[in-house]
Order: sequence, then structure tokens, then C-alpha cells
Amino acid sequence: MLVASLSKPYEKSTSLINDFLHLIYPATCVSCENELTGNEAHICSICDADLTETSYHLYEEESPFDKLFWGRIKLNSTFALYSFTKGSVLQRLLFQFKYHHTQTIGNLFGERIGTRISSVSKYDGIEVLLPVPLHPKKEFVRGYNQSLALAQGISKTSKITIAENALKRKHNNTTQTKKDRFDRWENVSSIFAVSQEIKHYKHVAIVDDVVTTGSTIEALVHAIRAVHPEVDISVLTMAIA
Repeated sequence: MLVASLSKPYEKSTSLINDFLHLIYPATCVSCENELTGNEAHICSICDADLTETSYHLYEEESPFDKLFWGRIKLNSTFALYSFTKGSVLQRLLFQFKYHHTQTIGNLFGERIGTRISSVSKYDGIEVLLPVPLHPKKEFVRGYNQSLALAQGISKTSKITIAENALKRKHNNTTQTKKDRFDRWENVSSIFAVSQEIKHYKHVAIVDDVVTTGSTIEALVHAIRAVHPEVDISVLTMAIA
């Protein structure tokens, strides 16, 4: 009883401090920069309502994400939380996530991905998450690997572990922006190294923040299967463009 009675003043004091800090440094939405209410975290309810989920995890037939890789590589399953459109709230969120050091966006939407896939049997076999690696120089400039941030959120709600060092990027290839599909493939082929650790798993999931042409995923799948030909590979992403 004494412990409980002592904790109440402490909780009240902490609440007052948090209220004061919010008054001086109000939390704002990472998309529209409007002030958040006490029940909102990182993104306001108005911007959140503008995000339309794909619901690909509920598809019984192949999704548009699955079809992206037809005739290219064999995948076990895919999932994209959102479909990208220009000028949308999602585009602003992805820009903040990728270039403005807003790592919490990845954690937040990773948690949503983890929740969605945890309820569907086709993702049950995934043993480990493989974040798409950044070259150390690029990761130093950005401050974090956005795919790892997304994987951390997925892991939190799905309880799937992360193999952070199973994949390495050997070369700091140039940006994929404004490249066509062939140029993107040339840009990413032979730039990944895969650890022998991959042989410990039967089913892995590559985690990327955004998938466009799929060239990076294709190159990674070939690199992984060169080390472990029999492994099942799935792909999880925040958005497909």
C-alpha cells in the first residue's frame, strides 16, 4: 500500500512535466506539421485517415505486388502496406522517413505490417527479417538504415527476429531515381554480399521501405539463392510504387 501511495505523486509529477514540455515543445505531425493531440503519435488522425491500405495480406489470388516479379524471380509471398501515389500524404511521409531522419515513421508503420502479417497463415513460416542493407557511407549520412527501422517495427508486433548482418552492400551504387528498369538492374547487380548465416533458415523475408521496379529485390534474391538455393523468400515493404 505504501509503494502504491508513493507512486501516485510520482505519476502525477511526471504527467505535469510531460504536459509542460508539450506546451513548450509541442509534438507535430510528421506529414502536415500540425500539432498532435495527446492521443496521437507521430502522425495526426487526419493524415492517417488519408492513407489507404492495400490489404494485400487478405488476397487469395496474386496481388499486384506478386505480379511485379512474375517471370523474374520466385517468391513465397509478398506484402505492401500501402500503394504509392504522387502528391499524397504517403509521399510526404516517405520523404521525411528517407531524407529527414524521421526514423519513428519506419517503426510505426513496421508495427502495422507486423500486425497484418501475424494474422495470415501464408506468412507463418517466416523465420527471420532481412533489412535491405545500405552502404556504410550512406547509412552514416542518413543516420540510420530505413529498412532496418521498418524491420524493427515489424519485429515488435510479429515477434520475428532480425538478422541485421546477414546481408551487406559491397558498393555504394548511385541513386535509383530516374533510372529505367534495365539501368536499375545494372546498378544493383553484384553489389550484395550474403553471409553463410543464411543457411540456418528455411524461410526469410526481405524488408524494404519502398519497392518500385523491384530491381533491388531481384538482385538480393539472386545473391541469397547463390548461397542458399532452397530457401523460401518473401518480401515485406511499407509501399509499392
